[in-house]
Amino acid sequence: MLRFEDIRFDCSLYNGYKPCKYGNECLDCPHYSPLMPPDAQSGFPQRPGVLPLRGDGFNVLIIKTGAMGDVLRTTSLLAPLKRAHPDASVTWITEAAALPLLRNNPFIDELLPFNPEQVKSLQGNRWNLVMNYEKDRAQLSLAGDLESDAKVGFAPTLWGASTVFNPEAQYGLLLGLSDELKFRVNTKSYPQIIAEMAGLPWVRDPYILRLGAEAERRCAEIEELCANAAALQSVGDSSEIDSVSQRPARIGLNTGCGSVFRTKQWPIDGWMELIDFLKENAPRAQLLLLGGPAEEEMNQRLAARYTSLLTTGSDNSLEEFFGVVQACDLVVSSDSLAMHIAVALEKWVGAIFGSTSAVEVDLFNRGEKIITDFACSPCYLKVCDKTPTCMEAMRGSLLGEAVMRGLAANGG
Repeated sequence: MLRFEDIRFDCSLYNGYKPCKYGNECLDCPHYSPLMPPDAQSGFPQRPGVLPLRGDGFNVLIIKTGAMGDVLRTTSLLAPLKRAHPDASVTWITEAAALPLLRNNPFIDELLPFNPEQVKSLQGNRWNLVMNYEKDRAQLSLAGDLESDAKVGFAPTLWGASTVFNPEAQYGLLLGLSDELKFRVNTKSYPQIIAEMAGLPWVRDPYILRLGAEAERRCAEIEELCANAAALQSVGDSSEIDSVSQRPARIGLNTGCGSVFRTKQWPIDGWMELIDFLKENAPRAQLLLLGGPAEEEMNQRLAARYTSLLTTGSDNSLEEFFGVVQACDLVVSSDSLAMHIAVALEKWVGAIFGSTSAVEVDLFNRGEKIITDFACSPCYLKVCDKTPTCMEAMRGSLLGEAVMRGLAANGG
């Protein structure tokens, strides 16, 4: 298995974030093609050393711009960071699309969009600690150029690809470069990995997502939709629904998977099998369709087939979508941003895993992972030529049985 000291940082094939096209692990690789200058040294850039993470009163910059689910997961760093530095002032720079994920976070003092103007303004500051969790070259360059007493996480090599600032971050780098480590050996969750990269104690701190007014408004609208549907259903029914404890459980069905790894998509046949199972075994539960523009067609087909399904819209803003998820008691989803939002909002989550790693996701004892039994999983392929694929073979009854256990755990 690949070791940090074996990485050929000066190889033209090295990209810094995934195995090269030959899939070899550097040592004795016949395809080694050195760049100029020919010596990568140890792979560490010449940057300031890492200070012990203790004491009070210094300025911290977190660079985490995407993917959005990972931005949300990285909020698990904030509590241990504040425990180490109670008076620290935390600045976080991220992509504009991810700003709603962080906007109301009480641990963040300044939130900035990642753009040329903000990058230029940051370069005029001196920091006590820079924490970089991005491997893209623009973010690596920013992390390398900033003046800071200490830096942790991913760093730029002499050629602009990623290495690390500190030894504790080596594991995080290797995880992307070695399929054997990522797919077969690793047992650590993403929050544990990033905490250890920063030299912070990992005590399973949760994600932090706070709802704003837009989310609260949308949540109230969905709750009203559910209450009206329940009232109509109860007409002529001997069981009254007059309290929160008596109302039907609300199960959110998030049918999408994001646009990067379409192999995570659970097909419509699977969703129909799950819905049939729940209608038979949990007839009182309310089923809510969740999704965005990419899921509009599938959700329309499902709503046409099952008229009792409650549709929450495909045009919600991200903050409105927080409110939709907040209105649910349980959420079923593939590995997606919606899944991470549900975890952050402390919902019971039925998480479907096929092509991506279930190990790196922590549900914090509120849910179940339904994982394919295909030996080739996880693969992180964007296209799969198997018939059926692991997601096509995933049975709705497996999800349904997990949801029934979730209902029992939630008192439903």
